[in-house]
Amino acid sequence: MRLLFVHAHPVVESFNTALFRASVETARLKGHDIRTLDLHAEGFNPVMSADERRSYTDSDQLPSDIVHHIEALQWAEGLILVYPTWWYAQPAILKGWFDRVWRPGISFTLRTRTEPMRPALTGMRLIGVITTFGAPWWFWRFVIGSPGHKIVLRGLRFCTAPRTKTFWMGLHEMDGQTKATRHRYLQRVRARIARIPL
Repeated sequence: MRLLFVHAHPVVESFNTALFRASVETARLKGHDIRTLDLHAEGFNPVMSADERRSYTDSDQLPSDIVHHIEALQWAEGLILVYPTWWYAQPAILKGWFDRVWRPGISFTLRTRTEPMRPALTGMRLIGVITTFGAPWWFWRFVIGSPGHKIVLRGLRFCTAPRTKTFWMGLHEMDGQTKATRHRYLQRVRARIARIPL
């Protein structure tokens, strides 16, 4: 499968970066065709300018700095997002990637008077998330309502093939986890990536 891995953590020695590297390594060993986008490493700008917003619906006027991101997104059959959950959802740099890259004419068609909004990334058949949390699982799910989960596995998934498969992996209360617990989570991540069919 053509897999696009998108990473959104600024610290290269972080556990999140270790999850990203382990995921990519496992996918390569299994024989998948891989592309990676490390948003912080490349200095991705998550902020949409006024001019960009004015031409947002015109796919012929794409900002030059997102062209390779769009090409990678349209190339992918599977998307794996690796990021820390901050304030119950995606970090700003990843949310900005959604805002700027998942645009009309690229990932969906806009609704008209006669046509509903439709998905445009119909070649994509897998979306997965590998994340960590500061909050306990019950607080994130029942008190806050799992906003990060809904953004990806409802919102982004709509833009893909009707039968797109999904998976979600999260390690909660990250700051209190032991080295052994983090290692077990890393091994679970490797095992899940290894199960992705070619």
